[in-house]
Amino acid sequence: MKKNKIWLITRREYFTRVRNRTFLLSTFLFPLCILLFIVGSVLIATQGHSRHRIAVIDANGYFSDYLKSDSSVSFSFSKDLDTVNYADKGFTAVLIIPVLPEDRKTVYRLKYKKQLGLAAAADLESRINNAIVDHLIYERTNISRSKLDSIRKSSDIADMKSFEDQGKTAKASSQGASTAIGYVSGILIYMLTFIYGAAVMRGVMEEKTNRIAEVVVSSVKPFQLMMGKITGIGAVGLTQFLLWVIFLFGLLFAAQLFLPHDALREGQQQLQQVNGMGGPSVMASSETSQKIAQAVGFLNTPNWGLILACFLFYFIGGYLFYSALFAAVGSAVNEDVQEAQSLMLPITMPVIFSFFIMSIAVQDPGGKLAIWASIIPFSSPIVMMARIPFGVPGTVPWWQLGLSMVLLVAGFMFTVWMAGKIYRTGILMYGKKPTWKTMWKWAFKA
Repeated sequence: MKKNKIWLITRREYFTRVRNRTFLLSTFLFPLCILLFIVGSVLIATQGHSRHRIAVIDANGYFSDYLKSDSSVSFSFSKDLDTVNYADKGFTAVLIIPVLPEDRKTVYRLKYKKQLGLAAAADLESRINNAIVDHLIYERTNISRSKLDSIRKSSDIADMKSFEDQGKTAKASSQGASTAIGYVSGILIYMLTFIYGAAVMRGVMEEKTNRIAEVVVSSVKPFQLMMGKITGIGAVGLTQFLLWVIFLFGLLFAAQLFLPHDALREGQQQLQQVNGMGGPSVMASSETSQKIAQAVGFLNTPNWGLILACFLFYFIGGYLFYSALFAAVGSAVNEDVQEAQSLMLPITMPVIFSFFIMSIAVQDPGGKLAIWASIIPFSSPIVMMARIPFGVPGTVPWWQLGLSMVLLVAGFMFTVWMAGKIYRTGILMYGKKPTWKTMWKWAFKA
């Protein structure tokens, strides 16, 4: 009978939200917005860079032989340019290079009206350092400048391929794919935890404010009401995620239908040769097959079955862990939104910290911070999902994954139990301004 009541509440919460127009719009518009965001980011990254014009005042007399203009930067060694008139003549900055003796460190200066940006400044510094190296090679050997330029152009002949050592076999891996999937998985859980956790809190607050809870709890216990709301709204989030997965794979399937079959077959054969660490060089294949091979390799490299299974587990576990606390806050506050915001702070801070740790974890998935944060229940749903795409059991040993899951299950069982006791008292409490001290008493002394 108790399970039937929870099921009735769960079904009501689920169908009420699934039939809502907002749910339908967000379900189908969100993937399109993400797709447009990715395409826009790529277009901005590839076409949004400005071309800098830099005037160079060189006291050494040899940098003009090595600093070559290209699509991103243009160098001018005109004698008419100086530190006063460079901006009036349309230059972004002026580079002042004094005589560089070999026996000591010397500072060169970059003067500008408007900053170049971190990436452009780093690129300029790299160009200058390479120019100094080339000049020293030219001065101390018999190699000509044209020969040196030819060597640099022809030296770009090797690409690194990563393979995960699995004992008797080695599986091709992609650092870029693992990083991208880790970021997307962590961000999705971060967003969904906030969205649906806040939805649970708002639903509880509305029922308490409208005195609906008083009518409902006359036939069901407060804990049953809380569990019904949590599972119902969680099922909405799970449905939305599964629809996004179906939508994504539908787009990939549709894209394959429009690709040339010959080029696709050639790209797949090339990918198999690369996975076997043999076969012809990538440079021998056509440009189209290279791009297809890269795309197919990006999609085939991760263990999608494990990633999706772990995502579902950590989404459900993280949602239950935090939504119970959100429900407890919603049951304690009245109509004052500021009260809810002040009580939400101890709940939201661990989620926000987990997001920052996730950005570190994707850069160093085997680091101590990433390991411990992926085990502790407060941060494991976000951080562990940022580590799993890098490989299990390579980067993430089975014992770490198992311990993380066990602790998360124990964690949400504890938060649901604690929130249920707070909910039982708070849902029928009116007029009293709640505090965490009061809620602690309701949880452990009531």
